[in-house]
Amino acid sequence: MTSSEVRPDGQKSTLAPWRTRIIGTVAVIAALIITYLILAAFIPRWWAQRIAGMVDSSFSKGIGWGLMYGLLGTAIPLFLLLFAALIWRRRAGKFVAGAAAVLALIIAIPNLMTLSIVLGESSAAHAGQRILDVDAPAFRGASLVGAIVAVVAFLAVTGLFGWRRWQRRHPGRQAAPAATRQTPTVT
Repeated sequence: MTSSEVRPDGQKSTLAPWRTRIIGTVAVIAALIITYLILAAFIPRWWAQRIAGMVDSSFSKGIGWGLMYGLLGTAIPLFLLLFAALIWRRRAGKFVAGAAAVLALIIAIPNLMTLSIVLGESSAAHAGQRILDVDAPAFRGASLVGAIVAVVAFLAVTGLFGWRRWQRRHPGRQAAPAATRQTPTVT
């Protein structure tokens, strides 16, 4: 019986659409798992080799590239996600916020790949660690420092804007100016 067939009582069968959805969902999940396993074996080695090619066993290049990837790969996605959160409720905001979130994820990919090498337990991650140790010295540490600096800068900027917004909404709670106070004079 197909989904367009009619049962003897005159109603359409609902089993076929659900069966198709379940089979489709299982197929998508299986494809995602296989893709993950292939990429988990490939990405850490490939990314470590790309970084090693840029750094070329130089500490200064390792520090420079690491700071750049850590700083920009963390700060830009954080500010894009903040932008997405601020624009979410406006007209066409959901589309723009979604696009900003996708762009933030794309920009964060280099940091995520480096993180997969640093925190990974697979043989590909260990191979990537060895490649970075030998051919890209100081990259991982500089990348971490750049990411920390980006997070601190993001928190400082959002804190400053939050403080200014709070002051504009609560103008009566500011401290009294020093000129209006009277100081006693000693004679």
